[in-house]
Amino acid sequence: MDGRPAIRYTMRMLKGLDGWLEDGSEEARLALRLDAARIPRHVAVIMDGNGRWAAERGLPRVEGHKAGAKSVREIIETSARAGLDVLSLFAFSTENWKRPAREVQTLMRLLEETLGKEDGVLMEHDLRLRVLGVKGSLPGGLRRELERVEAMTRGNSRMIIGLALNYGGRAEIVEAVRRILAEGRLAAGDLDEKVFSRYLDTAGLPDPDLLIRTSGECRVSNFLLWQIAYAEIWITPVFWPDFRRKHLIQALVDYQGRNRRFGAAEPSA
Repeated sequence: MDGRPAIRYTMRMLKGLDGWLEDGSEEARLALRLDAARIPRHVAVIMDGNGRWAAERGLPRVEGHKAGAKSVREIIETSARAGLDVLSLFAFSTENWKRPAREVQTLMRLLEETLGKEDGVLMEHDLRLRVLGVKGSLPGGLRRELERVEAMTRGNSRMIIGLALNYGGRAEIVEAVRRILAEGRLAAGDLDEKVFSRYLDTAGLPDPDLLIRTSGECRVSNFLLWQIAYAEIWITPVFWPDFRRKHLIQALVDYQGRNRRFGAAEPSA
């Protein structure tokens, strides 16, 4: 069988990619290696490298964030077409408030403007927005936009976009404990991992199967600490503004080559 019919066969398996990837392109060749039955349910992404991308080009850091927004659009569409249930994006951490005030203000404004422009796209493609993190500390305009788009897309079911804003994994765990104590209904013997997960920002979502980090840094940066306990990790040196669908497909291919044992021993021959 030559390459082109094989590509079309794979695309039929991944219906959302059919006719979208150009025959013979690098991403189409990569897609040949994907098994539609083993697409991860939840992929989490640490979008890193916007500032360094801008610095390499002699541009202000904010230009890196603007370029990164284009990558967000492409990766959301690719993820939905590939059949993911959840795509979680780490956009702004609780530690990022330490950055220069002007950069933070510009980033918040960019997020607000993007939500205003992209809400129709979310509805058109049946995508649901779910915010992870503490919205109360965000600027009022951005907070209102987040709440508006969350409400607008609540009935959408193709894929959930978990947007982590003002998010920290440790803070999320502490807040979950506070909620449990405030309720005062659980006895110590009733608390287990499944019950505890219901008090996290990701309640009701599957844990990430795959964690992607761009820019080559080898750390998880306080992102979904509870949830990524058994996630496969894929790190690329590519800065986030240069991260394209071919990179995501490569990560999915690599993920499908992993042997996920969840702590169990390798089965004997």
